[in-house]
Amino acid sequence: MRQLLSRGDAVRVIARPGSDRRNLSGLAIECVDGDLRNPASLRDACRGVEAVFHVAADYRLWTRNPNDLYASNVDGTRNLMEAALAASVTRVVYTSSVATLGLHDDGSPSDENAPVQLSNMIGHYKRSKFLAEALVHEFVQTRQLPAIIVNPSTPIGPYDIKPTPTGRVIRDAARNKIPAYVDTGLNIVHVDDVAAGHVLAFDRGSVGRRYILGGENLSLKEILTAIAECCGRAPPRIRLPRALVYPIAYLSEAWAWVTDGAEPQVTVDGLRMSRKRMFFDSSRAESELGYHHRPASSAISDAVAWFSRGQS
Repeated sequence: MRQLLSRGDAVRVIARPGSDRRNLSGLAIECVDGDLRNPASLRDACRGVEAVFHVAADYRLWTRNPNDLYASNVDGTRNLMEAALAASVTRVVYTSSVATLGLHDDGSPSDENAPVQLSNMIGHYKRSKFLAEALVHEFVQTRQLPAIIVNPSTPIGPYDIKPTPTGRVIRDAARNKIPAYVDTGLNIVHVDDVAAGHVLAFDRGSVGRRYILGGENLSLKEILTAIAECCGRAPPRIRLPRALVYPIAYLSEAWAWVTDGAEPQVTVDGLRMSRKRMFFDSSRAESELGYHHRPASSAISDAVAWFSRGQS
């Protein structure tokens, strides 16, 4: 949104009635009420626009009602793609996720061609995103939807007001609430680089093609060490066997279920995902779109600074 505004584009934002709109405050945008689960609201919102950026998703690794994830991420994507077709837009940029991609057993970085199928998806969030991306591909092939797909890795940085599951890790580590770690890895990218990659996909992407928008591959230990350095303290040094963390995850989910509380910090699906290093290669986006990313240390420092200001 800010990337589009900075180059002079007119921007219309669809936001759910009653949603947190702090990130929209002060921006020169047109904001209209809409909901991915309400097709009529999407048709009204898409009228007269040149392009659609579908960046909304229900990003949770645990929920009392998994059907909510499918209703927003799959059915909601179908509703918005239908609205885009009805409005005859010339371009759609669909925000998928590296969660839909295959992973290598040896921990080497995956690209857009890594073999994968629905049965490889761990948890309802990943399954819902996999099905949503497959739906967009189907619309491209059978209904000539002019869509480009981008697959962000692990975006961090400012404006994570909810925060996301990844943002909670950054925030809690900055507050010295993560005393230990498991052996896993993530691809860390600055959220502003991902935003710029969306605009590059709009300008230069090939319809029907997917592009990983990633950054730097780091172990969880390296990530927590970088956060600790930003905060001027020693990093956690205890590496826990995953088997010891599973009881904590089950208890955390049980407590959240009983209390109808927020998503647990440690989830069973999150632990299952951590068995493989989630490392990715952005070479296609770099060569075809001109995409580039800053060092992960910059993304981490900006995220820590954001949460340290008490923004979330």
